[in-house]
Amino acid sequence: MTRTFQSMINGLRFPLSSFCQDIGTLKKVLLNSKKIDPSISELLPHLESHCYKFEKDTLKASHIKKVGVVFSGGQASGGHNVIWGIFDGLKKINPDGELIGFLNGPSGIIDNKFIPITEKLLAPYYNTGGFDLIGSGRTKIETEVQLTKSLETIKNHKLDALIIIGGDDSNTNAAVLANYLKTKKLNCTICGVPKTIDGDLKNAHIETSFGFDTASKLFSELTSNIARDCLSAKKYYHFIKIMGRSASHITLEVALNAKPNLSFITEEITKNKRTLADIVKEIAQMIIDRASHHKEYGIVLIPEGLIEAVDELNSLIKNLSSAIGQHGHKEALSHLNPSDKALFDKIPSDIQKQLFLDTDPHGNVQVSLIETEKLILALVKQYLKDHKFEGNFSAVCHFFGYEGRSCYPSYFDAIYTYHLGMGAMALAKESLSGYMVSIKNLEKSPDKWHLEAIPTVSMIHLEKRKGVNKPVIKKAYVDLSLARYLQFSMIKESLKTSDHYQFCGPLQYFGPFEDLYHPPLILQDRVRD
Repeated sequence: MTRTFQSMINGLRFPLSSFCQDIGTLKKVLLNSKKIDPSISELLPHLESHCYKFEKDTLKASHIKKVGVVFSGGQASGGHNVIWGIFDGLKKINPDGELIGFLNGPSGIIDNKFIPITEKLLAPYYNTGGFDLIGSGRTKIETEVQLTKSLETIKNHKLDALIIIGGDDSNTNAAVLANYLKTKKLNCTICGVPKTIDGDLKNAHIETSFGFDTASKLFSELTSNIARDCLSAKKYYHFIKIMGRSASHITLEVALNAKPNLSFITEEITKNKRTLADIVKEIAQMIIDRASHHKEYGIVLIPEGLIEAVDELNSLIKNLSSAIGQHGHKEALSHLNPSDKALFDKIPSDIQKQLFLDTDPHGNVQVSLIETEKLILALVKQYLKDHKFEGNFSAVCHFFGYEGRSCYPSYFDAIYTYHLGMGAMALAKESLSGYMVSIKNLEKSPDKWHLEAIPTVSMIHLEKRKGVNKPVIKKAYVDLSLARYLQFSMIKESLKTSDHYQFCGPLQYFGPFEDLYHPPLILQDRVRD
């Protein structure tokens, strides 16, 4: 019988760091202490601000007997390998240790819905995408009722540790829960694992979140496939929206990998205060210039967050949301100011309807549901018509998003996630509650990696959500002064008329390590203390 790809990749094992192999001998060593904003210290007074690194020591017995794990937020490839790392780490520390998974996100903790995680249950999930082993969800543990119910669940299971795998909001909630348990004098370690495909959970200590590399590489492959089609058919422009709510890390990564003709970066738009008219004119001018070179095809990358980066669009979204909240959907338009109403009237009717969709749990317009690529295309078509463009212009729209959240993890993410799970168990073993796992030197091979524990409270600031200041981990945006963007800025103009497409090919898993191991370009942007 022919082996399936699933069975082949399930049997694949990756190179490990020394801390994965010797987790039972690791001990925490004080690295430094972080200065915490007084307003955050007041909100989360029981959390430590020390950073720790891990070094080898003699093998010691551990108090860890039972551990819980939960996925929180959107999917990111490699999540199951995190659980595998937690499972293997727990068994190395205590062969009789038990692991349970809370179902469908943090609500599983609140409602005490769980399953025991055994090696037999885990076996089919090694190196797979998705979070389908236990599911995920976006419930926040933040109200007194939610915190109390979570406390009861942790007590009932006699958990020694709870590991929360999530992004910035999820890890903020992990810190809130850790602080709450300490006020109740309950000894359960709450630690976080950095997850998000957006790449905006990074700083001097968190080099990158897992899932980013996979999504970037897959979207780069898809973009380069379209580039090959462009060169073959020579008759379509492709407007591609790339997932990434606020920051443009993925779009920048894809631009550098696949080299499409025109890529917009939201941080650049914000800095230069570019208008919608500026963006439309730039695309249209490229189309006109390429037509003069007998090229009636091309690729335009549009980051998901562009609609919020353009001041006039952002103003319309905010004021329309406010008007809907105060006056209802039927009366909202009559309460817009003249400039917002004029812009709204220019927008195609199907996009107008999308602006009236319900907000997300944080009170934000659901940007991913607004077809920004179609909005830009409609305005470009109108511009070309108004300027009497006589060439051929046909366009196709795409949205690359969900395809990259649950696919097989890249070689890098498959290794990284397993190490993150092991690292989480090292934090649990050392009772580092309110901390996030950090693995350093990711641009090097795993044998050069080392493990640190970073206080989540050091990453938190106050941000207004639904008119109320709330503690959240600060997002990392594309830094226009650092390596990746400067590299992009040097080539972006030449890409418009010259076809320098790069063909990335599919994710690879088999072959020499040096041919497989390609860390994400985002690591070029690291800033160290």
